[in-house]
Amino acid sequence: MTPTASASASDNYGALRAQLATLTTEAFRPELAEIDQLPTEEIARLMNGEDATVPAAVAARLPQIAAAIDATAARMARGGRLVYAGAGTAGRMGVLDASECPPTFNTDPSEVIGLIAGGPSAMVKAVEGAEDSRELAAGDLDTLGLTADDTVVGISASGRTPYAIGAVEHARVLGALTIGLSCNADSALGAAAEHGIEVVVGPELLTGSTRLKAGTAQKLVLNMLSTITMIRLGKTYGNLMVDVRASNEKLRARSRRIVALATGAEDAEIEAALTAAEGEVKTAILIILGSVDAPTAVSLLGDTKGHLRAALQSTTRTS
Repeated sequence: MTPTASASASDNYGALRAQLATLTTEAFRPELAEIDQLPTEEIARLMNGEDATVPAAVAARLPQIAAAIDATAARMARGGRLVYAGAGTAGRMGVLDASECPPTFNTDPSEVIGLIAGGPSAMVKAVEGAEDSRELAAGDLDTLGLTADDTVVGISASGRTPYAIGAVEHARVLGALTIGLSCNADSALGAAAEHGIEVVVGPELLTGSTRLKAGTAQKLVLNMLSTITMIRLGKTYGNLMVDVRASNEKLRARSRRIVALATGAEDAEIEAALTAAEGEVKTAILIILGSVDAPTAVSLLGDTKGHLRAALQSTTRTS
């Protein structure tokens, strides 16, 4: 490295250190400086107490979260996708939430997508420098063929991660809906997005270890974002997961239980309906409650864009 390059790198590191020093998530807590000397149970008690503060921080942002969910659901109802983009722990949270949507809500894997800086291998091993590239984020979104009906959620505890900010900025240029989820007030990510959600959880138990409270806050918000969006899209009937994909023995048993809870039918009628519906829970419920055959149930669900309650109301009007 030349002296000029070395000086430039030093300046950059100095600027970054100064920036980190201003972030709540990076703050040092001198009262915990001797934490390594405490008994294990006391450390656990301290950590548990810290975690208990997170739900209140999320609650303070419920209006912003609800607005983002309604906007997301409107786009997805038009055929759009939900795309998470982040680096490190934040990126992993997005990939985790996306990966749980197909078995829970019977979504296609292309409908909810998690992007992590550095690609899939970054889920288990850090990819150096990936989070610092806005261009990498833009390229990952271009590979998806992003459209104006899509929603992109940039996730970053600090709110300054270039990959997350770059994803939101590029998505906004393309006309997609943008959401910025961070854990610092007045973040660059929140400013870049149409919907800024800043859940301020305060300094971490271990200085800068944002997989702790910040990671928990991100998980809680992403749970809300995907789950309530799916409720709005008709993926549930009441609080029953009627679009569950029965891909293993546990889920097959759960499917039968959901049909039973929704209909109150006997086992034999449930088995017959699920067989006629080729295992589709929502269709089986409509067959039983609507007193229709499988082709009619499928047609009604198609007409109502998968909303079971609306399909049931249709059978009531025509009976």
